[in-house]
Amino acid sequence: MRVAVLGVGLIGGSVALAARRQDGVHVTGWDHDPAALDRATSAGVLDAAVAAIGDARDIDVWVVAVPLAALADTVLAACAAAGEAAIVTDVGSTKHALVSASPAACYIGGHPLAGAETAGVEHARADLFDGATWYLTPQTDSPGVLYERLHRFVASLGATPVAIDAAAHDRLMAAVSHLPHVLANVLVQQAALALGGETLPATGPSFRDATRVAGANPELWAQIYAANGEALGEQLDATIRRLQDVRARLDDLQDWQQDAAQRRRALLEVGLTGGPEQELRVAVPNRPGVVADIALTLGHAGINISDMSLAPSTDRRTGVVGLWVASADAARARDLITAKDLLVT
Repeated sequence: MRVAVLGVGLIGGSVALAARRQDGVHVTGWDHDPAALDRATSAGVLDAAVAAIGDARDIDVWVVAVPLAALADTVLAACAAAGEAAIVTDVGSTKHALVSASPAACYIGGHPLAGAETAGVEHARADLFDGATWYLTPQTDSPGVLYERLHRFVASLGATPVAIDAAAHDRLMAAVSHLPHVLANVLVQQAALALGGETLPATGPSFRDATRVAGANPELWAQIYAANGEALGEQLDATIRRLQDVRARLDDLQDWQQDAAQRRRALLEVGLTGGPEQELRVAVPNRPGVVADIALTLGHAGINISDMSLAPSTDRRTGVVGLWVASADAARARDLITAKDLLVT
């Protein structure tokens, strides 16, 4: 397999190192900053480097890992350079606008939930994605063969691929990632104003834990806030309403506190399935989007596909998709797929 990584910072460099753990994988790198490309080459992160995106040849998987501001243009450039059988993906933390603007035939969005507090290729690690959730955002007409190839590639990096609708992804990230960063910044500002310039006194861990991400990578997070402004704005509005409700009943919040404890436990338990798995074999027509639709349907229901295979018929008019899901989810997955008039065995 030949992989091209466009943008060789922490994430791009880690993709390259993780991919090269597999036998027979060759990684070509590109970066808009020649100095960054030199550092990646000197550190042995890449097998080869190119000065222009179009110079990368015979690539099977293109991974775009540039800053958010350059993401759309770089994805389009990769699609223009990719062959018909190649897949283009990215690692950006917002998806809806990008997916809407990108060619469906070659591009399937991605977002690994992994990172570090340090930036730069010198901090790249081959194990950065081990055990991490990696969201994939196929469109309704994404070719099944490309989705299966991307699913396998992401799994080979050590991550767990999970299908999700692009708009739902952005709402989720606004709630569980982008909003917490905003609130951490607000808490720091609030404490500084309350102290009036005095040194922060000795406190328990609550303030430190709640503000750990405050001020993180200002350039990157400014781009994230702007890119996901609509979904983040909705979360901020909802948060303001909830804070106003709390303000109105400060003398009676025990049930509110207990509800938060129960909801937190439930949220942390989501996705911790473990245990045995079961294969479902689905007969599908050779129609663009059918595999992506199955993956999105199961993902929306909270059913993760741990592995998948695609076997076309000899006349290529139909095929069989093999899906591995947790045994506890198998009956529900079967019902969801059957409801689409597809045969499951």
